[in-house]
Amino acid sequence: MVRMLVAVLLGTVLAGCQQSPGVQRLPPVPNLDAPQVRLTQRQDARVGPSATPVPLKQPNLKNATPDVPLDWIPRVALNNWRWIVVHHSATPAGSALQFDRSHRQKGWDELGYHFVIGNGTGSADGQVEVGSRWTKQKWGAHTKTPDNQYNDFGIGICLVGDFDVDRPTAAQMQALARLVAYLMKTYHIPEDRVIGHSDAKPTHCPGAHVNMADIRQRASRLVRGGAELPANSRTAGLFNPPAAGIR
Repeated sequence: MVRMLVAVLLGTVLAGCQQSPGVQRLPPVPNLDAPQVRLTQRQDARVGPSATPVPLKQPNLKNATPDVPLDWIPRVALNNWRWIVVHHSATPAGSALQFDRSHRQKGWDELGYHFVIGNGTGSADGQVEVGSRWTKQKWGAHTKTPDNQYNDFGIGICLVGDFDVDRPTAAQMQALARLVAYLMKTYHIPEDRVIGHSDAKPTHCPGAHVNMADIRQRASRLVRGGAELPANSRTAGLFNPPAAGIR
């Protein structure tokens, strides 16, 4: 009798250690400034039989114009983005591909930013490189905070350069303004939710020589249909060479 009771208790304990069916196995938490393990609204809709799907907007490829390249418009359901967060790479040179390799070496799943804007070193000056997170409408890994809202719902844009010692090029500023304007208009993101990394947490990013008020002014002017602010002749017209992207 005692032997049977022990067998029953042991079977109960072992059953409790097994993973419940239908529960999603989450990846390990990346290090440094990567996102906390957190489910976005789109992921929540797929976990458990009783979860209610959250409707997300479908992409509209008709929005593409000469100022809006096709690779800016994802082919999957659009995420519920609420913030635009601007960063600098804090390096004199780089590209989306180089940063992707660096982030993976740190243990992250892939490039942490959604977009990278080159300065003429690893990519063309003012080139908007579209990261693989954007094509999948995946949460970011660029601004970790306790509530993780800037990763879950923030579009991360990185300008190549160290703007504590240098300034963005005119081509980078033009590209950033047009990209931010497109994102503000598409996702109905207000001007006051276009922020620098340092507005979300204590950091020097995006550098002392990046003026977020100027970026907001430039982008808002474009959203309202105004003309682009002038750039010098050396960089005019280079804001968006063909984007290579990260695939």
